[in-house]
Amino acid sequence: MPDQAKNHTLNTVIIAFIVALGGFLMGFDASVISGAVKFIEIEFDLTKIQLGWSVASLAFAATFAMMVAGPLSDKLGRKPILRYAAVLFFISAVLSALAPTFLTLVFARMIGGLGVGAALIVAPMYIAEISPPRVRGRMVSINQLNIVVGISLAFFTNYLIIKLGQSDTAWVSSLRLDEWNWRWMLGLEALPAVFYFVSLWLVPESPRWLIMNDKQEEALEVMGRFNPPENIPDQLDEILKSVDHTQDQKPSRLAELFTKPMRLVLLIGITVAILQQITGINSVFFYAPMIFEQSGIGTDASYMQAVLVGLTNLVFTLLAIALIDKIGRKTLLSIGVSGIAVCMFLLAYGFGSASYTLSKESIEQLPESIDRVQLAQLENQTFDSDLTYKKALSDVLGKQALKENESVLISSSIQMNPTLILAGILGFVASFAISIGPVMWVLFSELFPNRVRAVAISFVGFINSAVSFLVQLIFPWELATLGNSGTFLLYGIFAVAGLIIISKLLPETKGKSLESLEKILVKQPDSAQVQASNTSK
Repeated sequence: MPDQAKNHTLNTVIIAFIVALGGFLMGFDASVISGAVKFIEIEFDLTKIQLGWSVASLAFAATFAMMVAGPLSDKLGRKPILRYAAVLFFISAVLSALAPTFLTLVFARMIGGLGVGAALIVAPMYIAEISPPRVRGRMVSINQLNIVVGISLAFFTNYLIIKLGQSDTAWVSSLRLDEWNWRWMLGLEALPAVFYFVSLWLVPESPRWLIMNDKQEEALEVMGRFNPPENIPDQLDEILKSVDHTQDQKPSRLAELFTKPMRLVLLIGITVAILQQITGINSVFFYAPMIFEQSGIGTDASYMQAVLVGLTNLVFTLLAIALIDKIGRKTLLSIGVSGIAVCMFLLAYGFGSASYTLSKESIEQLPESIDRVQLAQLENQTFDSDLTYKKALSDVLGKQALKENESVLISSSIQMNPTLILAGILGFVASFAISIGPVMWVLFSELFPNRVRAVAISFVGFINSAVSFLVQLIFPWELATLGNSGTFLLYGIFAVAGLIIISKLLPETKGKSLESLEKILVKQPDSAQVQASNTSK
């Protein structure tokens, strides 16, 4: 029996990893743009808001895809939606790599966003529906693990393309890695997209979906792959009762989420959805090299430190998976969000204490493409903020020259401790990865009743993606308007507010079946209320 139990767990892990490849593609697709923005901004001569659109267009499309992915998966099945997502990822990668204009690039990114929205909603839902309660938290967290693996690989491939592009070897020249660096960065996603599409042939349909569609024999066969025989009758009975209860009622609609019984669970879901993004995680993931360049370390080092961000994210996500079913969701959230707040305040302090001075020697060492005569007007002037320094540079050199040479102009003048910035960013990523990163999707798969789970996850996913879109869109504008210090200070304040709400409202959900959680979280009307309602009819 122990060997049989291991086989069931192994089957669950294998299928969860395959399904969670959608998370890998999401992480890769979203983060690979971090390496491209520097070059896209110059090639297409973008404003800060246009630059934000090149990043946030993916989240914009994902926001709407999330609203329909859940209901479509109820109608068509979980597996077909995931296969459609794989196709969308492939199309997006090819079009992004070939994009001749900024609008084409945005369109291609939005196609990928449709795949992201579908994968983000359906993959964790599917994994939760096949997983036994004792390992469900770890299994659903595999999706987040694959997201961070995708993010890490995107950072690494970006760095590799940058370094290879500096080589004079024949094969590098033939591939034009230097000239087409950002196109290669975005196009690589086509390979894992094809692999995902093919791998999904091995994935069965969700047993809960099969039962909802009167396919009980198929459901039992699928359940037998993931559960010991002695556990199947009880789980089947719970699912049947839930499905029968659902069929006795009208089909779930969005309006049902706003009824009184759903008030608490919806408030928790919305709070967690907003908090995950409003603290700026995608600003770090999608603009990591840009942030590190602001600390004056230069282009190559900024891409290398972005790789460290990906590795930190991976290590602490693995730690979260190991802990989530042991110490619980709420404890991890409390620890992690506290860490997020501290690190954001540290970043605000680090950037706020920086100063910028161009000495005669540093001006002489700048590239010849920069107008040193004009720049001499700023010689030995000290600026106490990045905003005033960049404005002065723009005034003497022009906006385009500043855009093309911002990294070297900052690294030649800045006085600050870049190690402090690296520690703050890595600490923030670690705090996110061990808490609200994986925990959010676990909670989404647990909080909502079976009959409204699909529409509820789509709704809170929509909110999460909408906030993500706004954060990504305005981040370049925030840096240009609020400055580095003000931007991170704002994120820290949001983290403190979210921590207070979580501490007061969120119950612990670990180790409980999806059906028993419904009884705890959804406030059912008492018998007197039901009798009064029936009498009034």
